[in-house]
Amino acid sequence: MTEAPIDPTTLIGWFDAHARDLPWRDPDCDGWGVLVSEIMLQQTPVTRVLPIWHDWLARWPRPSALAAESQGEVLRAWGKLGYPRRALRLHEAAGVIAAEHDDVVPSDVDTLLALPGIGAYTARAVAAFAYDARVPVVDTNVRRVVARVVHGAGDAGPPSNARDMADVEALLPQRQAARFSAALMELGATVCTARRPGCPRCPVRSSCAWHKAGKPAYDGPVKPVQRFAGTDRQVRGLLLDVLRGTSGPVPKTRLDTVWQAEGQRDRCLYSLLDDGLVEQTPDGRFALPGEHA
Repeated sequence: MTEAPIDPTTLIGWFDAHARDLPWRDPDCDGWGVLVSEIMLQQTPVTRVLPIWHDWLARWPRPSALAAESQGEVLRAWGKLGYPRRALRLHEAAGVIAAEHDDVVPSDVDTLLALPGIGAYTARAVAAFAYDARVPVVDTNVRRVVARVVHGAGDAGPPSNARDMADVEALLPQRQAARFSAALMELGATVCTARRPGCPRCPVRSSCAWHKAGKPAYDGPVKPVQRFAGTDRQVRGLLLDVLRGTSGPVPKTRLDTVWQAEGQRDRCLYSLLDDGLVEQTPDGRFALPGEHA
């Protein structure tokens, strides 16, 4: 019999002993808490998410509570998590959950996918981590672990949804599949990291194809390096910072002080208007959505 690339009992045992104590992993955390965490964690480190997640769940413990809040206040509470359109999508999804699902986050993938702003990864993550569904959950960390342990490559290269899903589906045990998925993700986040993998601490090192091959360097397509300083994303964030720090509309002259390059600054302001993250009053001032009265 061929040895499984990743033994579920070994990996889950390691997870039970070494997993980070994260509140959305608590057995008492319901689907709403898991959904909020998954939206917040997209492209955002755990350390930045933790305090804001706690604040949100204390303030809006049910989807209906968030849905009843104004978009402007939701964006203000989102703070500096980044990618603020996520906050508006979560607000919209909360309204649908409250109105159409009795204020309970759905448990199956297809129904979750029908919610506003919920993509394939988030739907599967919520189904697995909130409801123990046996579905593949694939993020960057999981892709890296599979690339190394199963395929012997130093990194996963460009994503392929069909291939990545099939790879993880083949690894899932019949029992405790959701916990296995959480363990796989944790392994990639804390041990099998991109730059300095902690192979001596890895519970599946003995079956890792990459380790057996001498850990060859990755020679696939080069990933683009994401920068932040000077980008439109930075300028948009600075403009939103001004509006989050006020209780009403501000004149454009107030926004003009955040960035010297006028063309880029105005482009970013109007992109925020297009995205529904900022509104303009009849007298030409600017405010968060719903706060221009």
